[in-house]
Amino acid sequence: MQNTIYSVSQLNQTARLLLEGQLGHIWLTGEISNFSQPVSGHWYLSLKDENAQLRCAMFRMKNSRVGFRPQNGMQVLVRGTVSLYEPRGDYQLIIDSMQPAGDGLLQQQFEQLKQKLAAEGLFAQQLKKPIPHFNRRIGIVTSKSGAALQDILQVLQRRDPSLEVVIYPTQVQGKDATAEIVQMIELANIRQEADVLIVGRGGGSLEDLWCFNEETVARAIFASQIPIISAVGHETDVTIADFVADLRAPTPSAAAEMVSRDHKELLQRLQYSLQHLEMAFDRLYSCQQQRLERLRLRLANQHPSKQLAFQRQQSAQLLWRLKQALTKQLDRNINRHANLQQRLQQNPLRYPIGQRQQHLQQWKVRLATAIEKNMSVKQYQFSGVCAKLNSLSPLNVLARGYSISQNAQGKAIVDSRQLCLGDNITTRFSRGAVVSRVIDISPDTSDA
Repeated sequence: MQNTIYSVSQLNQTARLLLEGQLGHIWLTGEISNFSQPVSGHWYLSLKDENAQLRCAMFRMKNSRVGFRPQNGMQVLVRGTVSLYEPRGDYQLIIDSMQPAGDGLLQQQFEQLKQKLAAEGLFAQQLKKPIPHFNRRIGIVTSKSGAALQDILQVLQRRDPSLEVVIYPTQVQGKDATAEIVQMIELANIRQEADVLIVGRGGGSLEDLWCFNEETVARAIFASQIPIISAVGHETDVTIADFVADLRAPTPSAAAEMVSRDHKELLQRLQYSLQHLEMAFDRLYSCQQQRLERLRLRLANQHPSKQLAFQRQQSAQLLWRLKQALTKQLDRNINRHANLQQRLQQNPLRYPIGQRQQHLQQWKVRLATAIEKNMSVKQYQFSGVCAKLNSLSPLNVLARGYSISQNAQGKAIVDSRQLCLGDNITTRFSRGAVVSRVIDISPDTSDA
């Protein structure tokens, strides 16, 4: 195998490509030393820990975005690409971003949690609950001694003094703040007394606002049945709670404006509606007056007294005709009833019907006598049949001391050849029965 011979340039180039290709972008924390900024505007420095150091460079287009001035001895968190400066063969890190180490670690945790919750769908727009347009009671989850609460209350008092407010006091900074915020959100959902919740606090550093970047707070906001407005810090402050909440307000005061109605604006709208109502009423009143005038003219031309007189005359005529018709109908019914009564009295069928009733009574007596006689004969015949049946009954035979043996199938045994050794047989007496097992069979000697 032939060994490859490199030039120094080729070796440095190969090493650079390997470093950049294998490691790519990395995060690194360390202490700044040997910091310098020449006229080019680029930053050159070393990052070190207790055992090693690494040369670094951050070009002007990148370092212009850093919000602080690096100093020797400062702990920082940087993101960059491992590379190699080919002309000198120096191994170095090309920095893309830099931030103080404390805030940097928090920012890294922020990004990781943000990606995790976004993948689970906690930021999905279609899952966010609508904020009610007209609220009767507002819930506020914040510190009862903070400036944010006073800002919210002042805005609500100015815009809508009639709006009721429920305060759920909690710490908004420190180790106990996360658990208290979650507890207050859950309490508000249990009590169900607020139409919407404002969850937030005033401005501060990333570390001060960190309780609103905790996963438990985010999941409590997502699980809330009450719509939640996130109002954390200033407009430039962004927390995980802002992404999960149903609506984000740039400041606590802005959140108060979102949930309240400006009573001055409502009064103006009410006055405007009242003016329109008065104009509509005037138009309706004018139309009704015109209609009433037309009806008066019609009444003058067609007075109701004339119509009533005509109706009374017609009613009197109809009543007279009705009385005449009813009288005639009543006379016809009276005459018809008298004719029918006379015909009934002269009907010759009354005498034959009486004779037929006497004959029918005689036949009833004769029929009852024949039935009684026939029953006596049948009872006598039935008694004889019962006596014959009783004389042939096997129960009488058993009563005289005999018995009947039956096999397992219930058939009577009349021949010993029907049995085998070990068979079970049932012997019935006049009273009771016994079960026996065949242990011996004697042959039939009557044919011998």
